[in-house]
Order: sequence, then structure tokens, then C-alpha cells
Amino acid sequence: MAISYTIALIVLSLINIPDIPDLGSTFDDKILHFVAYFILAIIWITYVKPLQSKATYNKVLIATVALGTLLEVLQLVLNPNRSFDVLDMLANALGAFIGTLIAIRFTLLKLK
Repeated sequence: MAISYTIALIVLSLINIPDIPDLGSTFDDKILHFVAYFILAIIWITYVKPLQSKATYNKVLIATVALGTLLEVLQLVLNPNRSFDVLDMLANALGAFIGTLIAIRFTLLKLK
């Protein structure tokens, strides 16, 4: 599931999506970025859970943030219909960070 979600996120980040759902906020795009990377972090922490290592959790967080940053740059380079946005990168990183913290917390609670 982790690999499938990651591939889907990569593809959706690089193609044109004409009708993005309207959440009724002026920050819809940032909310969607946050949620996508929040879910990505939780899925990967759950996937690597058997390793239960702080270093592994840090690697997941770094990889998730790096993916979000790379995809923003690739949008600029590969698709003229998509735009590079530092605030999208920030939303990606924040979603990854909070998703990682929550996934670790649930992992630790399950161990008790």
C-alpha cells in the first residue's frame, strides 16, 4: 500500500487535474497538500513499524519531505500547466511532520 500510494501521489502531482474538489476555503490547495503528505507519512511509518527505530522514523520523515520538495520542482520543470509554490512545499512538510508524529504516537501506544 505504501508504494502504491506514493506512486499515485507522484502521478497526481505531475499531471493536470482540471477539477480539484472545492473545500470552500481560500487555502484548498494547501489543505490538500497537507492531507496528502500527512497520509503518506502515516502509511510509511505503518509500513516500517516492525523496524521501530528512531533513525528509521527520521528517514521516513526526511524522504517524505524530500519527495514533496522534489515534486514541486518537477512541476516547474516538467509541466507548464502546474506551478512551483513554496507554500505547497511548506504544507507538504508540515503534513509529513505531523503525520509522522501521530503515526509514531499510535505505534508506541500499540506497543504498550
